[in-house]
Amino acid sequence: MILSGELIHFGNITKEFFGIRALAGITLSMPSGQIVGLVGENGAGKSTLMNVLGGVFAPDAGSMIWQGRPYSPEGPADATREGIAFIHQELNLFGNLSIADNLFIDGFPRVRRLGVLKRGTANRLARQRLEAVALECPVNTPVENLTPGEQQLVEIARALGRNARLIILDEPTSSLTQNERERLFGLMNELRKGGCTLVFISHNLDEVLRMSDRIVVMRDGCVVSTGEKREYTVERMITDMVGRQINNLYPEKTSRASEEVLLRVEGLSRSGTVDDVSFVLHRGEILGLFGLMGSGRTELARILFGLDSFSAGNLEAIGRPLGGHKPAKSISRGLAFVTENRRDEGLLMEGTIESNVALAALRRRAFSRWSVWIRGGAIRERTLRTAGELRLHAADLRRQPARNLSGGNQQKAVIAKWLLTEPKILILDEPTRGIDIGAKYEIYTIMNNLAAEGAGILFISSELEELAATCDRILVMSNGRIHGEFSRGAFDEKAILEAAFEGLRIGGTKR
Repeated sequence: MILSGELIHFGNITKEFFGIRALAGITLSMPSGQIVGLVGENGAGKSTLMNVLGGVFAPDAGSMIWQGRPYSPEGPADATREGIAFIHQELNLFGNLSIADNLFIDGFPRVRRLGVLKRGTANRLARQRLEAVALECPVNTPVENLTPGEQQLVEIARALGRNARLIILDEPTSSLTQNERERLFGLMNELRKGGCTLVFISHNLDEVLRMSDRIVVMRDGCVVSTGEKREYTVERMITDMVGRQINNLYPEKTSRASEEVLLRVEGLSRSGTVDDVSFVLHRGEILGLFGLMGSGRTELARILFGLDSFSAGNLEAIGRPLGGHKPAKSISRGLAFVTENRRDEGLLMEGTIESNVALAALRRRAFSRWSVWIRGGAIRERTLRTAGELRLHAADLRRQPARNLSGGNQQKAVIAKWLLTEPKILILDEPTRGIDIGAKYEIYTIMNNLAAEGAGILFISSELEELAATCDRILVMSNGRIHGEFSRGAFDEKAILEAAFEGLRIGGTKR
């Protein structure tokens, strides 16, 4: 039944990939002028349904009604013309271009007949669009110089410039500071008041409950429940998402740190990012690294793995110096690095899942002979086993490209890649960002098991709760330096946050 006031109606939408049903007859309506929270585990079908709406995928069966008339887009351009905008988790902006260039990348004002770009007009319109999203930046600012929150506002400004009636926000807060989140939420409320419909896809269920008017829960390609916000609690959403009650968000900690040092860092420095950092990581230890955005955490991880050089200090891994190293040397020494940016740095998106998972371990004797002849059978068997252990949901590991996986399953593929190297030191940079509660539990379990087997884990996270639940110690980083160390029996949220802000008071804010 289609009700009055509806903007979009999905009627029995079905979609399959590689013989696996991603959408199993979705019938759903979304009203005008509301925020609709769309939740579900990774692989539940949320992004697939929105990609059908956005013209990225054509449904195998079913139909859509948009603003009271049949709607069957042949591509994303059709959806854009209808007023549908998709703000992806990985933003679609050109970092080397200005804000104005990005706002008009596919439709610059031009002089008729001559085709000459009207820069003055574009800049004037760009300023108006930035005002609409309360972004105070010169329109000639390169996008790469903006914070993630500011970049997101540019994406929204571009959508509003195209007269978007429906905006899909996919994990919009996963890379934002608290101030940027509040700014985004304020804008979302203003857009709703103006009659725009927003689909808010997020694994932060507290934020979904706070912001949404209606909630839709998906599981295994189906809508399992939908209703007004007042009908839901976070506990009900979790139960509907996973099909059962989850009483504990974290596995019982079974690992125990020993006295043996696996990684020793002494006076490590790199101009502008890391300043005189020293710490040790023990065998069997999960060591947390907390800090605000811009604190230098990711820069430190890149130096440790050999992606970036350092100007002073000493590094020692498994009892041997690790100076002037490159990633290949790090891997041979038993280091592994799950990067924060899984899409651009963690996976070859066009490659198959199997080739991605095997990539870092190809030089191991178990998988190749003389690093030349690939043992395909051994790779296939181990990839299949590791994917099963991680509950990586895929139709065909050998044929399915990584880009077709959900965000959480892409993260599992990155982790599986490094597990095949049998690491002794595992660096995890925000490994649970943008993934569902079930996938998070599985990652915590992997960390726990690896530590119990004698690996050392450096766990970088912006979420204090998960660090406190999983770590033996927590280091606090601010302005490129370590400003606090807390043992498991002395975790104190207030003290940790004070340490995180201490460096900003002493040395100023880093960008």
